[in-house]
Amino acid sequence: MLKIVEQFSGYLFLERGLSENTLDSYTHDLKLFAEYLQKKNVASFNQVERDDILDWLTEGKDEGLETATIVRRLVSTKIFFRYLMMSGIVKENVTEIMDSPKLWRLLPDLLSSAEVDALLDVFPVNARDPLAIRNRAIIEMLYGCGLRVSELADMTLNSVIRDDNVARIVGKGSKERIVPVGHFALQAMDRYLEKARPFFVKSAEETHLFLSQRGKRLDREWIWNIIKDASRQAGITKNIHPHTLRHSFASHLLEHGADLRVIQEMLGHASISTTQLYTHVDQARLLEIHKKFHPRH
Repeated sequence: MLKIVEQFSGYLFLERGLSENTLDSYTHDLKLFAEYLQKKNVASFNQVERDDILDWLTEGKDEGLETATIVRRLVSTKIFFRYLMMSGIVKENVTEIMDSPKLWRLLPDLLSSAEVDALLDVFPVNARDPLAIRNRAIIEMLYGCGLRVSELADMTLNSVIRDDNVARIVGKGSKERIVPVGHFALQAMDRYLEKARPFFVKSAEETHLFLSQRGKRLDREWIWNIIKDASRQAGITKNIHPHTLRHSFASHLLEHGADLRVIQEMLGHASISTTQLYTHVDQARLLEIHKKFHPRH
């Protein structure tokens, strides 16, 4: 089975154009999965059942893995089984339907719209402190555009095309996409560029959009520390992680009727199966509401 994983890794490298980090992560995940199956005396991928995958994901959660890592494991497994079907190695793709309450409990915590507002209110819209102005713009862009933290860190002064209300984003594998920038995010960006960024600039040659007090590019760790600190100040007790605002962006769009393909495009997902994770989140929310309010649950 490990040999098949290596073949799959070669396929990803040659055919899918994934970044080196993503390729390494997927390969690492699947090698761990193959070793897990061997311990369970599952001799081939043809013998794998849906519960084997769910049990593996649950074991990771019990071991304290971050939710984002568990979700990535699920994504890598789904892509792998599509490859196995395409290659004729398995007769059935057991990951096609992964509807299970057990799976939903593995998916990340989401912020409600009210919690996003509370996060933003930590940095008031009329704040005069340059740091507060910058930090509000950061949150508005992460949530308003569904960006990865690393994508936000890599934005430059030319990334936002103000006349078209869009941003040019370079995502995984150096793939470029255009994303809409909403009214509130644009307002926050304009205010940041006018009233905050000039305080941080130490060199005219620095073109990165979001800067530290020392005039350097804000890296993903610093941005994440800003979000974590803001969530504590807002009294949010959920398990916040680097993709929380991105997950919330996608879930809120889906909740209000957006097409899954459109969400896929905005998130920059190579595969629709990755975006489909949010349908599980939405189903879990509906079940929770039904349980809480229906008189005959």
